[in-house]
Amino acid sequence: MSHRIMIVDDEPELRNLLGMLLRHAEYEVTELSSAAELKAAVTGPQPDVILLDLRLADADGLELLPFLKRTWANSEVIILTGYATIDAAVKATKLGAYDFQKKPFDPKSLLVTVERALDHKQLTEETQNLRRVISSMSGAPMPVFASEAMKRVVRTAERVAPHDVSVLITGESGTGKEVVADLLHVLSPRAKGPFIKINCAALPRELIESELFGSVKGAFTGAQSDREGLFKQAQGGTLLLDELSEMPVDTQTKLLRVLQEKEFRPVGGRTSFKTDCRIIAATNRQTDQAIREGKLREDLFYRISTIAIHLPPLRERREDVSPLATAFMKRYAAQSGQAITGFSGPALEILRNFDWPGNVRQLQNEIQRAVLMCDRQLIEPQDLSISVSAPEKTEAELSMLDAMERNAIVKTLDETQGNKVETARRLGIGRQTLYNKIKAYGIEA
Repeated sequence: MSHRIMIVDDEPELRNLLGMLLRHAEYEVTELSSAAELKAAVTGPQPDVILLDLRLADADGLELLPFLKRTWANSEVIILTGYATIDAAVKATKLGAYDFQKKPFDPKSLLVTVERALDHKQLTEETQNLRRVISSMSGAPMPVFASEAMKRVVRTAERVAPHDVSVLITGESGTGKEVVADLLHVLSPRAKGPFIKINCAALPRELIESELFGSVKGAFTGAQSDREGLFKQAQGGTLLLDELSEMPVDTQTKLLRVLQEKEFRPVGGRTSFKTDCRIIAATNRQTDQAIREGKLREDLFYRISTIAIHLPPLRERREDVSPLATAFMKRYAAQSGQAITGFSGPALEILRNFDWPGNVRQLQNEIQRAVLMCDRQLIEPQDLSISVSAPEKTEAELSMLDAMERNAIVKTLDETQGNKVETARRLGIGRQTLYNKIKAYGIEA
């Protein structure tokens, strides 16, 4: 899509000349001759760059600048004037103008200035998006990581996001894979398109293909009408395939074909449709192990992991615990109306030394609970449900408990004919917890 440039100048010849110059450069141009026309145009599409005459017949350009920055905050304004002074240039810059151009101007120089203004606008929007996504994880306006490992992750995401390549995000459950996927989407050219997410482990085997590719009426029992799949819904945007290695292998084969041919066919259909969406995949399994165990097709792995981003567990980046805990504390204290200001030294020490098997998600839940339990300004150790000095079970006790737990999972899986969602419900545990235990115990499921 071409960028929108708005010209506001009361000199017809100059306005027409600028319009021809910018249209030749393949910009979408709107020409206005007065402040009145400008104010009437604010209900229309927002321009990317505004070329504003300093002295209009019915208004002063500097007086219009605050109005423009309030109305179209992300539009870059370039002031044009035949009466250039240093004072006017300084004032225009302070009011938010991107640049100040003196008439008559060199056409090539002006085009360069417009291009730079567009680059500045894009950079500003990317920075705003980055802050918004990071804030979504913490509820705080500041970044919530301090470790070099996470700084590398964010730098990689920033570099990769503008390029339309597939990305595979790996890491244990709760490390923030979906947050990184959000970051990749909002920093990409597809940010204004849909962002569709699917957990491949959460759907029954017989429904996942219909969910992904759609289906036609009568394709299977219960298909009473045509169904639009996620590949269709994600057109022009991004599709996140979470827990990719839990997708049935035969469905992985069809997914590989879609990635190679850029088209899909609904279940039971005879017509193929072109697809235009970026694929981001995520998994909490070690990919090499998943390939060896036949859970992940090797050719699909290589196709979908053009770029691979690994999120380290929280226990390997303990310097992130304190800023994360503080951010979560501020969020939940504000929500509950409690005057909690921080953590005591001993409480913070426990948080830093705990291994966090559930990673950031577990830390978030722990802090939410601690805020509810705390009736002081500082969260103390007694407000926490964790302890780094808890006595460990003996090897014999651990083995016996593990065996009992494994047998219970195997028995329930048999009773539900391998339905993991129903198994997790009957056992009273979360689906992801069940997947982790199946993996840890080597259960065939």
